[in-house]
Amino acid sequence: MIIKKSYSMKKVRIIGVVLLLLSVNMFASTVDTISVFSNSMNKKIKAVVILPENYNQGNNFSVVYLLHGHGDNYSGWIKKVPKIKKLADHYNFIIVMPDAEISWYWDSPVNKKLKYETFTSTELIKYIDSKYKTKKDRKARAITGLSMGGQGALFLAFRHQDIFGAAGSMSGGLDIRPFPLNWGLNEKLGSFDENKKRRNDFAVINQIYGLTPNSIQLIIDCGVSDFFHQVNANMHQKLLERNIPHVYIERPGSHSWDVWNDAVEYQFVFFNNYFLKNK
Repeated sequence: MIIKKSYSMKKVRIIGVVLLLLSVNMFASTVDTISVFSNSMNKKIKAVVILPENYNQGNNFSVVYLLHGHGDNYSGWIKKVPKIKKLADHYNFIIVMPDAEISWYWDSPVNKKLKYETFTSTELIKYIDSKYKTKKDRKARAITGLSMGGQGALFLAFRHQDIFGAAGSMSGGLDIRPFPLNWGLNEKLGSFDENKKRRNDFAVINQIYGLTPNSIQLIIDCGVSDFFHQVNANMHQKLLERNIPHVYIERPGSHSWDVWNDAVEYQFVFFNNYFLKNK
C-alpha cells in the first residue's frame, strides 16, 4: 500500500494498534433504522443510525455521515461491514447512513424529484441534530462514502463548508466526465453532448476551486486497480497544485468491498483525530 501525504498534514497514525484493539473489544452499540421526512422531495427517506454504547451516559457526540454507493442503499454499510458498530463504540461517535437512491447526492437539474444535496446537507443534518445528542458544530461533523458516495461526500463537503469540517472518499467518482454514458448520469444531468458545461460544474474535481484552504480536512483512498483510480490520482495532483492539505492513500485492490472494508477504518482514525483536535 502506498500512502501519499500532502504538504502540511501530520502522518496517518499507526493503524495496527487500533485494529488490534478493535479486534478484542466487544461492542454494544445501538442500531436504529429511521425515516426522515424530506420537505424538498415530499417523502420519507430511510437511514441507519448507530449510537455508541455509552450514548445514554455521555454528553453530546460527534457525527460521521457514511454514504452508500451506486445500486446500494442505506443498509449497505451495516450489512456488508458490520464492524462499523465496533468503530462507533471505539471512537465514541454517532454514525449516520442515509439512503440516496442512485441520485449521486445531487439536486438533479433534470429530475426535480431528486434533491439529495438538499436532503443530505440540510434536512438530514437538522433532523439528526434535533433528535440525537450531537455536537452542533461543523468541527464535530464529518462525511465520507464509497464510489458514488465518495463522490457525494466530497461534493457535499466542498459545497457546504459551513456544515462539514472533515470529509473523505473511498474509490470515489471524483470526475464523472470520463464516463459520459455510465450509471444513469444522463438521467440526472441531461445528455453529455448537450450539457458539457453542466458535467464540468458537477465534477468534484472542479469544486476544488471553491475551497477555502485549511477549511476542510480531507482523506482520499482508492485501489490501484480501480476504474476510478486515475480520477482519484488526478484529484490528488489538483489538491497539491492548490496547496490544499489532504491525505491520499493508494492500496492494492479494485472497486470492491475488500478495499472499502479496510479503507473505512483508516478514514475513521482520521476523523477521530480531527474530532479530538477540535474538542
